[in-house]
Amino acid sequence: MNSFILLNGGLLGQEPAKSIWDISSGQDLLLVTVALFLLVGMVAVGAVALNLVFLLKKIIEPDAQTVAKPVDTRSWWQRMAGLHELNQEKNLTMEHAYDGIAELDNPTPPWFMGLFYGTIVAGVIYLLVYHVFNPGDIMVQEYTQEMAVADKQREDYIKKVAGSINENTVTVLKDAKGIDAGKALFTQNCVACHGTNAEGKVGPNLTDAYWLHGGDVKAVFHIITEGVPEKGMMSWKKQLNPLQVQQVASYILSLQGTNPAGAKEPQGQKVATGDPVATR
Repeated sequence: MNSFILLNGGLLGQEPAKSIWDISSGQDLLLVTVALFLLVGMVAVGAVALNLVFLLKKIIEPDAQTVAKPVDTRSWWQRMAGLHELNQEKNLTMEHAYDGIAELDNPTPPWFMGLFYGTIVAGVIYLLVYHVFNPGDIMVQEYTQEMAVADKQREDYIKKVAGSINENTVTVLKDAKGIDAGKALFTQNCVACHGTNAEGKVGPNLTDAYWLHGGDVKAVFHIITEGVPEKGMMSWKKQLNPLQVQQVASYILSLQGTNPAGAKEPQGQKVATGDPVATR
């Protein structure tokens, strides 16, 4: 029976000690507030005690003579730059000297110290704003926001400029500006598989009359947009808008019959000018 009482009412039956910061009621908040006031009061009492000690030390040691501080006749700019007049050189000379060379006790210029302490304040503010209170945008958040804005601008551009261009309405561009734009996009994205002059490498030769999936502008537009994954041709609809796809397709068709050096052998079916799209 006694053992049962010890187990239930003794140390084994006690709950874990509650943390002082675990505030769950008004009474806990009052106790924590009183404790903080007492802590601040103890620090203040300690500071006052130290001040009294220094005052008593000055009273007990009357032999110590206070040196009169010379009148500072410097201009505001000299004070700001930490400059001293030549007649104050003796007052700045430090006790130690080597080989007749004396060192002056020149303090760091106030403007430099202001910059130094300013960087500390800026660092503390940055820490609080971006990593404690977290209302600021760190680099990852800023990048994400900028990408979202760019995607929105791209969608607006497509709707405004290229929204009317699709697989059914695309036409071959004949103007030099459109062809040059298509050439730039082809050089940037397509030469790895089709060669610099579209002569064919991993991908087929695009300058002859033979096509695997069609040889008119609509077929070429469709292949660039949707790709042929089973043959390694990726879809470019996320990288290029419809106007850019039209420009690339027009540039490719402008290369018909150029017969570049090192052209790859024909693949697919021959599609003559004016013939319907040949696919397989």
